[in-house]
Amino acid sequence: MADSSLKSDALSIWQAGVDAVNSARLVREVVSGDAETLNVAGTRWQAGRSGRIIVVGAGKAGAGMAAGFEAAVSEKLKSRLSGWVNVPEDCVRKLETIHLHGARPAGVNEPTVAGVAGTQEILQRVASLNPEDLCVVLISGGGSALLPAPRQGISLEDKQRVTRLLMRSGATIDELNAVRRALSDVKGGGLLRACRAGQLVTLIISDVIGDPLEVIASGPTVDVVPDPRAAWEILNRLLVDSIELVPESIRRVLAESETHSQSTREIVSEYSNVIIGNNQTAVEAAAEQARTLGYELALVEFDQPGVAKTFGEEFTTRCLQLRENSPVGKKFCLVSGGEPIVQLVKTEQPQKGGRNQELVLAAAKRLQAEDHSGIVILSGGTDGEDGPTDAAGAYLDETVLSLAKSQGLQIDEFLSVNNSYVFFERAGGLIKTGPTHTNVMDLRIGLVEVSESSS
Repeated sequence: MADSSLKSDALSIWQAGVDAVNSARLVREVVSGDAETLNVAGTRWQAGRSGRIIVVGAGKAGAGMAAGFEAAVSEKLKSRLSGWVNVPEDCVRKLETIHLHGARPAGVNEPTVAGVAGTQEILQRVASLNPEDLCVVLISGGGSALLPAPRQGISLEDKQRVTRLLMRSGATIDELNAVRRALSDVKGGGLLRACRAGQLVTLIISDVIGDPLEVIASGPTVDVVPDPRAAWEILNRLLVDSIELVPESIRRVLAESETHSQSTREIVSEYSNVIIGNNQTAVEAAAEQARTLGYELALVEFDQPGVAKTFGEEFTTRCLQLRENSPVGKKFCLVSGGEPIVQLVKTEQPQKGGRNQELVLAAAKRLQAEDHSGIVILSGGTDGEDGPTDAAGAYLDETVLSLAKSQGLQIDEFLSVNNSYVFFERAGGLIKTGPTHTNVMDLRIGLVEVSESSS
């Protein structure tokens, strides 16, 4: 099989995983009804004389989820439907009844003034509801940054500074969200406590390992009391060499021994939180596509954590071992999902990339001294974003490695300073999809074809 065919197959398998978590379709599958009733993921709502349906939410999949919800609602009930969903700016488009609000620029995964304004609008809307109303909340990956509501006394700038410090220190999503909850009026159940509707249903596309409800978008509709003391412990542990950079306002708020009044406000809505798509969904669909294309599955795993550089090296080693220890003519596929982290180094040199690009660059380092034939490695974010770049990720094959060599590109020079984007921009291999309107972490594909020359 030609190298280009392997690359084409890898992209096809990856795309099948992304398509399986199409946000509009996932929502349509759990919403149905007629002129008087609406069923949302097992919750039945009767319209009555004056009942309203309000849709709110935040996330990279928000536009697709909102469009899917509108499509599933009967024409008669649409007269009762309105909504507001915070999404990245490049996801904004006009829908029939639900407003999509650009809450941050594309590729900038941190809270903004526009995000704060949008979140205040959401909180005001849910607070105005009545017992006969239904509130549907659409949550997906990226929701934490897209749904900011800093606690009183904390400026957005101070919150942004702490978020950046934690991300640069390699904080896990659990650690990052524990701090976010303690600094927010909407996270950790804040949206749930603010809502006055009789019924509330949250539809969730998970971008977190293990699908913990309190961690996805920091749990705006999960009854979890924020823990300022735990947040302060995380800051002290991760920022041991830079704790003095934490703003005084944040120190003061987290030093309080009692949680703020919003945490104890009574919950009046009957509520449920339902996962409608996750990393496992994408991995299983990718594996099925690999079978369809004639590959034997050597690995199928989801929700994998780790360090991007280490993962790339180990993933490549598994591919090499398969090629070396298998008979000629065999074709294997490895499918892996999850979300590793990048350990950023301090440098004055150019530094651009994301975890998927770094993972594939580490794979390139492992593979460069080996026979390149018969192996393709691909890693991409299912949201179409990989770090602060316009790429979803990258792929590696014999052509990419040969082009890098012909240009004199030294892999270590780029890998050592987390500059993976520039390497693949020059050598080829960037995957650019634009927003996919979904987000279930990352999907990695390894293809191995055993031929006479490689065995």
